[in-house]
This record gives sequence, C-alpha cells and structure tokens, in this order.
Amino acid sequence: MELHLETVALFSLKLAYESEDSSPILRDDLVMGDYQRDVFELLVRRGDVEGIQVKVGECVGLALGAVGGAKTLLGRELHRLFADFSNALTMEQLDTPLIALMDYLKEIQ
Repeated sequence: MELHLETVALFSLKLAYESEDSSPILRDDLVMGDYQRDVFELLVRRGDVEGIQVKVGECVGLALGAVGGAKTLLGRELHRLFADFSNALTMEQLDTPLIALMDYLKEIQ
C-alpha cells in the first residue's frame, strides 16, 4: 500500500509542478519529502486512515488545481475518485479507491 500511496503523491505533484521544459520530478526530489514511502509506511503501521487521507488530499488538491479545478472534465473525475478514497473508514477499504486514484492520475499525466 505504501508504494501506491507514494505513487499517487508523485503523480499528483508531477501534475502540479512539472513542466515540459523542466527536469522530471522523481521520488527522491525534495518536493516528495513529506510524501515518501517511509512516511506512508509509518501511517500504515499505525493504521492512521485519517492521516493517510490528509496526506493524499494535500497532493490531490494540488493536482486538482493543475487540471483546472473540480468543474473541469478531468477535475470532476479526480474529485469523485478522491471522494471515494476519503469515504473509506478502514485500511482495507482504502485499497480499491487508492488503486483507482493512482491509475487515473497515471492516465492524465
């Protein structure tokens, strides 16, 4: 799960900060500091569903801004997928919406 969480963060930050004329954002970039796998690993070990949702929400919020907000076609779907992720109450319930969110962010890169 930690890898999927880090991937969602990475794809979100790429949408928000990466431009065609700059070098790509990588997992070890400074911008990924609060969203690296070890940060998510700690939250997962604690079973901190809310903490995970907050961290992912920060990144998805940046991605939403990059695609023009929740009123655009891409933004509506991103918002819907994040809402599904946010509605999870247990660690087990995070899996399916997390993968859907990750796959969508990968597609809109």
